[in-house]
Amino acid sequence: MIKFETINELTLKVTTTGNDVIFTKTGAFIAGDCSGNTNYRFEKVLLGPQKSLAQAALGSLMRRVTGENIPLTKVTMNGPSETYYAESAQHVLVYKLEPGETISVESENLLAFTQDCKYSVRFIGVGVLSQKGLATTTLTGTGSEAYVAVITDGNPIALSNVQSHNTISVDPDAVICWMGNGACDPRITTDVNWKTFIGQASGESYSFEWHGGIPVTVIIQPSERSGGIRVAID
Repeated sequence: MIKFETINELTLKVTTTGNDVIFTKTGAFIAGDCSGNTNYRFEKVLLGPQKSLAQAALGSLMRRVTGENIPLTKVTMNGPSETYYAESAQHVLVYKLEPGETISVESENLLAFTQDCKYSVRFIGVGVLSQKGLATTTLTGTGSEAYVAVITDGNPIALSNVQSHNTISVDPDAVICWMGNGACDPRITTDVNWKTFIGQASGESYSFEWHGGIPVTVIIQPSERSGGIRVAID
């Protein structure tokens, strides 16, 4: 048995009672607690978390090509233990995926996940005025212990149109992740015109949109990543 939970909003606690495996962002481990000798060990993931060597190699190539590359560490537990993980005092959110449920996460915001999550990288569009928008890291629940932990810069906000069927529009540089069943990728919209190139644009020329026919829950953080291309004339 394995369980993910948050401690004081800023730390992930992983409790195990047997032989379990998780994958974490490299360097995220901060403490461990177990009876007797240390019964967990760390191993750098050279290719990817996929069990198949061919899939792991292909996944590694995809991550490097799309910019979704993240150094991962495999943590193997051999008995009851409690281990703790954090990243730069950022807030931690934990989700337990149902079988078939998918979460799409910006790679830099992925803290840890269990082996009951199928890991992949998927193209969703082309990024021009933002660092994001080309690809996303995807985790799909495949078992009863499909936990995912993500980190956010500040207290996150959750937007959902599952009940309202409204259109959700967000800045890609504030997006942490989105969740839904099946294909729930956003439509990428741009509002680029001559004002963009003379520094008179609103600064919101690029967005992700989910229409009411796509039930989704989107998590955003109250800060933005630095944009990729900024064109202006002084």
